[in-house]
Amino acid sequence: MKKDTHPDYHMIKVVMTDGTTYQTRSTWGKEGDTMTLEIDSKSHPAWTGGPQRLVDAGGRVAQFQKRFAGFGLKK
Repeated sequence: MKKDTHPDYHMIKVVMTDGTTYQTRSTWGKEGDTMTLEIDSKSHPAWTGGPQRLVDAGGRVAQFQKRFAGFGLKK
């Protein structure tokens, strides 16, 4: 096997959205780094069954709705 082909596998700390933390091994970051999650299984609607929301990045949803406002299916 070739040397130095595998990434460094080390311990990091993960902080969930509710503030709980746990230690895990990862190739992300460096030894002892902290990964803070913005979305996890405790807050994402796919796991919680909560309402979903559209994230309007740069008005793209509004632009789409304006562009196709008059579009309708003819019967």
